[in-house]
Amino acid sequence: MIVTVFLGLAAAALLGLGFVAQQHVAYTEPLGEMLHVRLLLDLARKPVWLAGIALMVGGQIAGALALRRADVASVEPLLATNLIFALGAAALLYQERLGGTEWLGAVLVSGGVAAFLVAGRPHGGGMPASGSLAWIAVLVVGAVAAGMVVVALRVPLQTKAMLFAAAAGALYGLQDALTRGALLTLAGGPGALFASPQLYALPVIAVTGILLNQSAFDAAPLRISLPATTATEPIVGILLGVALFGERLRVDPPALAGEVGGLVALVAGIVVLGRSPFLHKSEQGPNGRPAPP
Repeated sequence: MIVTVFLGLAAAALLGLGFVAQQHVAYTEPLGEMLHVRLLLDLARKPVWLAGIALMVGGQIAGALALRRADVASVEPLLATNLIFALGAAALLYQERLGGTEWLGAVLVSGGVAAFLVAGRPHGGGMPASGSLAWIAVLVVGAVAAGMVVVALRVPLQTKAMLFAAAAGALYGLQDALTRGALLTLAGGPGALFASPQLYALPVIAVTGILLNQSAFDAAPLRISLPATTATEPIVGILLGVALFGERLRVDPPALAGEVGGLVALVAGIVVLGRSPFLHKSEQGPNGRPAPP
C-alpha cells in the first residue's frame, strides 16, 4: 500500500505541474481555436506546453503503475491531489507564501482522501465478466461528456470552461478505468492485450480529453478551468471501478458516512483551492489578455 500511495502522489505531482505549464501557454491562444484540432497543433509548437505534456505523460505512467498494484477506487483519490501540487507550483512561480485559503484547501483534500481510503478500504475487483461492459462504459461516459460540451456551446465563457474541464475529467476517469482493464488483460500475455479492442480506444479517449482540457485552459484561468477536471476524474473513475471491475467498498453505516464525508471534503477542498489567489495570477497570460469577468 505504501508503494501505491507513493506512486499515486508522484503521479499527482507530475499531473499538477503539467497542468500549470499547459494552461500557461493555452490561455494565450485565440478563443476561436477552442475544440479545434488546430489548437493542439499550435500548442505543439510551444516548448513550455510540450514540457507540460511530457510531465502529464509521466504522471499517467506513474498512475498506471499504481493502478497495476491497486484498484481504481484506491488510486483515484490520490490522483485528485494534483491541484495541491499545481497550487504549490504557482506559489513558487510567483514567490509568495501560502495563506489560510491554501492550507484549508490542502487539509480538506488530504483529509478527504485519507477518510475515503480508511473508511471504504477499496479491495477486490478483476476483469469484467463481459467485454461489452467496457463498451457500455465508453458509450455512457462519452455521451455525458458530449452532453456537457453541447451545453457549453450555449453558455458564458466561464461556465463554458468549467463544462469543458468537467467533460475532460470524465474522459480522464474513463481512461484510468480502461488503463486498469488493459493492465489486467496484460496478465494473460501481450497477445491478449493487443487483441483487446479497448486498448485502441485509449488513445482516442486520451486525445479527446486533452483537446477538451486545453479548450478549458484557453477559455479561462486555472482557478476556473482546473478544479472541475480534478473533481470529476476521481468520481467517474471510482464509479467505473465499482461498476466494471466489481471493486468493493465497505457499506456498513459508519463506513458509508466516512466515504461520503471524504468525497465531500475532497470536492470542497478542490473548490477552495481553486479560489486561491495564486491560481488567480494565471489570469494574465503573457499577452496580457484579461480574464473573463
